[in-house]
Amino acid sequence: MTTSFKKVVIIDYQMGNVASVIKAFEKLGAKIKLSRNKNDIEKAEYLVLPGVGAFGDGMKNLKQFGIIDVLSRQVKKGVPFLGICLGMQLLAERGYEFGECKGLGWIKGKVIKLKSPTVPHIGWNDVRVTKNKKILSNLPDNNFYFIHSYFLKPNNKSIIAATCKHGHEFTAAIEQGNIWGTQFHPEKSQSSGLKVLDNFLNYHA
Repeated sequence: MTTSFKKVVIIDYQMGNVASVIKAFEKLGAKIKLSRNKNDIEKAEYLVLPGVGAFGDGMKNLKQFGIIDVLSRQVKKGVPFLGICLGMQLLAERGYEFGECKGLGWIKGKVIKLKSPTVPHIGWNDVRVTKNKKILSNLPDNNFYFIHSYFLKPNNKSIIAATCKHGHEFTAAIEQGNIWGTQFHPEKSQSSGLKVLDNFLNYHA
């Protein structure tokens, strides 16, 4: 695992407890800053958007803090970006949680509700790796921790790195160039989760 002090900015947009995300990256030796300051975002070597909660609330907060444009610019420049749970969902063009809401639009697709009698999907579940992507390289196992009711359905299925089944198959991880996303929580997924974060820290365009 990486031991170099890479500068990671975790976006602080008040959507969920980020303490476990910070702790996981620090365990890998990364230099972490929790911030929504534009200068910090512009200087980041890696950007992480975590999040727990509703799609509309997440987009509202990103707009309120005025950081969508700077995030978009940095991602277009090729800065590695990881969206976790809600953070991955917000990458879509639209979400349909408590009504329709426009997303960041970096990933063509939509966020829809799981079709399962038991929602939310909470707990450990195995993922099925569908593509040979960097995000899931050299995992010790395929077991990850989930807590969600909605999922990202991308138009381009080739960006799907893994799927999971809960009532039906859904997107568990994506990789589109420098844009990565996980529906599961790598920071809560023990050794496999840490490996996903390590892969992210070792990404080079």
